[in-house]
Amino acid sequence: MNENRAAPSDRTAFDFTRLTAHERYKLMIGTIIPRPIALVTTVDEHGRYNAAPFSFFNCLSADPPIVAIGVENKPDMSFKDTGHNIRMTEVFTVNIVSHAIAEAMHVCGAKYPRGVDEMAEAGLTALPGKMVASPWIKEAPAAFECRRHITLELGKSRQIIMGEIVFAHYHEGAVDEGLHVDPNIIDSIARLGGDTCSTIRDRFEMLTPKLA
Repeated sequence: MNENRAAPSDRTAFDFTRLTAHERYKLMIGTIIPRPIALVTTVDEHGRYNAAPFSFFNCLSADPPIVAIGVENKPDMSFKDTGHNIRMTEVFTVNIVSHAIAEAMHVCGAKYPRGVDEMAEAGLTALPGKMVASPWIKEAPAAFECRRHITLELGKSRQIIMGEIVFAHYHEGAVDEGLHVDPNIIDSIARLGGDTCSTIRDRFEMLTPKLA
C-alpha cells in the first residue's frame, strides 16, 4: 500500500486510480459519513414485494423532487431484486429508517432468495402505494413514493437510479402547518463505516451567515 501514498509527512494520501474497487469502497464508506439509509420497497412483475436497505442514497433536487439510490449488481452482473423490479415496473418507494425499525431494516438486508417478502420476515407492515404500485412501510416515519426518472449505468457493476417523488407519507405529528419536519419524530439513523451506524439525536444549530 505504501506506493499509493504520496503526501506531506502530516498527511496520508491514496491514489484512487491504483486501488482496487474494494479498497476504494472501504475508504469512501468510512469517510463520507453519516449516510442516510433508504429502505427501498419495490414490487416485481408478478406482484411480489421486496425491501432492501441502501446507504448510497440522498436527495438531489427539490424542483423536480429527485432522490437517488446506488444499486449494485450481483457478482455475475445480473440485477439484484431492487434493480430488476424498478426496471420492470418503473417505480419504487423510499422508506426512511428510524431508530425504532433499525433492526427490522437489518433483517431486510439479508440475502433472501428472489420472491421472499423481506418485510414479512422483518415483521414490518406493507401498505399499498397511493400513486405507485410499490408498497410503503407503515412503521417508517416517512416514505416517498417515486417514479423512475433516469438510470445511469456506471460500468457493469452499479446503477444510479433517480426517482421523482410523487407522494409522501409521514407519521402523525411529524410535519407542522408550516411544513417543518420534526427530527425527533423522524429519528433517523445513518450508516458509518463497516457495521457501525449512528443516530441524529445529538444536534446543534448553525445559522446561515449573512453579510453585514
